[in-house]
Amino acid sequence: MAIITLNNNSLSSVTALPAAISLDSGLASQQVFTSSGTWTKPSGITKVKVTVTGGGGGGGAGDANYNSLGGGHAGATGIKVVDVSAISSVAVTVGSGGTGATSRGANGGSGGTSSFGTHVSAAGGNGGTNAVGTAQPTLAVATGADINIIGGSGEGYQGGDASTDYAGGSGGGVSYWGGGLGQSSASGFDGRAGSAFGSGGGSGDDDGSSASNGGNGAAGICVVEEYA
Repeated sequence: MAIITLNNNSLSSVTALPAAISLDSGLASQQVFTSSGTWTKPSGITKVKVTVTGGGGGGGAGDANYNSLGGGHAGATGIKVVDVSAISSVAVTVGSGGTGATSRGANGGSGGTSSFGTHVSAAGGNGGTNAVGTAQPTLAVATGADINIIGGSGEGYQGGDASTDYAGGSGGGVSYWGGGLGQSSASGFDGRAGSAFGSGGGSGDDDGSSASNGGNGAAGICVVEEYA
């Protein structure tokens, strides 16, 4: 089966679309899961197109040296067409968003994995850290998908320079659904939470006397489009 991979919203590799993408008739209905549950097949449905996004990572807190840690990465998104002719129900897992750090210099929590049974799974984004350059956490990917959209990267660690130049917060990663870039706006403000499904939370900053908290990552989602 051909795989299409998008990295930060840019196509990195494309081959011929898999035959499974072909749908016999128009969209009949859809079910949207913003929390875990069970998909039950409506009468007459033979195929579904599922879009699954993992939870976004939480932002890091500011450290004790006028620096802000990284923003949380976004969750991956996997899109897959599934033949459900012989399937009556599928367990759906929706990953929670990672918790923003609340302790000075601490890393943000990672987002949870979302899945549509064993058919497609999308990892949650890693939390923001104090890593610099190539040491940044890896980006989230989907498995089992026809189309794999890698979770967007949160902005990295930002260094300040004592009281004359403290660092503002770093933005969270953008997901397939948008959002992210939830940095704090000025000294003394917490990082903003991810604003779209699976987007990362922004990091807090540090003004030398106290550090602000990281923002929470946004929970994932699973959308099931149903075709007769």
